[in-house]
Amino acid sequence: MEIPEKLLRFKFHILLAFTFSFCVVFLCYLAPRFLDILNYFWPLLVSTALFLVAVVVFDRISPISAEYPAEKAGEGLLDYVAGEPPTGQVESLVEASEVMNCKIPGIIIIIIRVDNCFCLN
Repeated sequence: MEIPEKLLRFKFHILLAFTFSFCVVFLCYLAPRFLDILNYFWPLLVSTALFLVAVVVFDRISPISAEYPAEKAGEGLLDYVAGEPPTGQVESLVEASEVMNCKIPGIIIIIIRVDNCFCLN
């Protein structure tokens, strides 16, 4: 009488295991064969492989830029896109106004475009 009592205690676990096993077998029965999937997706797989080979080849043959060795790759482009002036161009509002002979009122807006400074009151 001990075995049926233990089985009743784990009846939900056993039902869950049978249900999961049935679902796995049913999905394996309904799923297409691996070769069918490979035949359908072979152009995508080949083009992806060729693209990755091209990336590796271009990485190997592209010359290393020695023009600006301290600058990280793309840092200048990121500064341009972010709109930040290069370091050392304008140190402070006072220095910018002295360079362009502008008076600094309480509120000042400085627009920098190719060495031009416009002070708006």
